[in-house]
Amino acid sequence: MTAVPEPGAPAQGPELPPPRGPVSAALVPWLRTGAGALPTGEQAKRANPYGEDAQLALYLLYELHYQGFRTVDDSLEWDPALLSLRRSLEESFLRALRADVRASGPEEAMESLLTEPAGDSGSSVSRYLQRRGRLWQLREYAALRSLYHLKEADPHAWVIPRLRGRAKAGMVAVEFDEFGGGRAEDIHSRLFADLMDDLGLETAYGHYVDCAPAEVFATVNLMSLLGLHRALRGALVGHFAAVEVTSSPASRRLAQAMRRNGAGPAAERYYDEHVEADAVHEQVVRRDVIGGLLRDEPGLAPDVAFGIEATGFLEDRLGACLLGAWRDGRSALRAPLRLRTAPSRA
Repeated sequence: MTAVPEPGAPAQGPELPPPRGPVSAALVPWLRTGAGALPTGEQAKRANPYGEDAQLALYLLYELHYQGFRTVDDSLEWDPALLSLRRSLEESFLRALRADVRASGPEEAMESLLTEPAGDSGSSVSRYLQRRGRLWQLREYAALRSLYHLKEADPHAWVIPRLRGRAKAGMVAVEFDEFGGGRAEDIHSRLFADLMDDLGLETAYGHYVDCAPAEVFATVNLMSLLGLHRALRGALVGHFAAVEVTSSPASRRLAQAMRRNGAGPAAERYYDEHVEADAVHEQVVRRDVIGGLLRDEPGLAPDVAFGIEATGFLEDRLGACLLGAWRDGRSALRAPLRLRTAPSRA
């Protein structure tokens, strides 16, 4: 197998991407040089909260808390002006989500995760890929998902110091598995980089930002938003539950899609790894993380439900975006996918 650079290594830090509207057009050069004026809070709030401009700007601001950018000073992570802009974008995003997501209790929200559409109808991307997906579509899917999976489990780690007792112990147990059980080669972000390598994709952190539509940024931004705010710890636990409950069956389907298309052993392994592990994680999250949190803080039940439902809402929007393009025979990417190698597989 080709040697794969460690995801997120400083030498692989991404460049700032081109802007997609007036907010990001002011933000990108400011991050690079400090020149010009940042958008005002009112300008940020006027942007479509689900649109390309607002979601890209929010993604760039959140990335300052992860690996950063090659041309951006690390000290800007806590710059007050950037935090103020981020807060305006966050408030607009949260307001839209709360208006669009139905209210329910955590048990009802959890049960809804276990109900999936039949066949490959609706927005089930994993069902579509399992039954009909072609290798080029698997490559697109991996490239877009890399915006999260090359930092897999990192946003959820922020909630650990905000939990206690049973909830904290359960969360740490699941995160320990996500980070390879102490083995660097088994860290899930590393396994995903190996998957990308099998598919002939670039494995550098943030490489495919230019390819991603707003619907991808929204799914990634949600977990950063929930993780960075202690007040939203219940919603972050709900988000984590949604990820773990849906991961095992979706991973089984995606592993089958990889095998059917001859994607390669590392591509298969990533999803095989998640089938059994995430089935176990689901029980730990339900019993210990959610159960422990709500025993200690029962008032967070609506937030847990919101985290579950907001995750499903944004994933459905992303699924509709991807499947709408693929069913028409079109790429779902904003920019052409350039392969690192030229695999013989079509």
